[in-house]
Amino acid sequence: QVQLVESGGGLVQPGGSLRLTCSDSGRTFDGDAVAWFRQSPGKDREFVAAHSWSRRTPKYADSVKGRFSISRDRAGNTISLQMNNLTPDDTAVYYCAGRTNWHVTYANYRVWDHWGQGTQVTVSA
Repeated sequence: QVQLVESGGGLVQPGGSLRLTCSDSGRTFDGDAVAWFRQSPGKDREFVAAHSWSRRTPKYADSVKGRFSISRDRAGNTISLQMNNLTPDDTAVYYCAGRTNWHVTYANYRVWDHWGQGTQVTVSA
């Protein structure tokens, strides 16, 4: 059974950086596609970034392009989200997601099968 676990969240000042990581309880996640989403209070879960071995080119939300980078180690054990130049608008709970195959509507959180419990990111002076 897949159990995604995120870590790396915390409090950071505007302009700072954080690196989130996600793993399947230390095991290799075999699915082709992984993603990060985020959710703020009162808002819907929002797509951030996605990676697929089969597609190679990552996908990013416009709001994070040029600042965030998603990566996955070759063994598939760890999925990372490097976040730079953070702003207060990036404050949210960040979730790792996975699925067996890539989906064309990857930005829709409903198509993802596996989820972590989330990690809080707070950007504040």
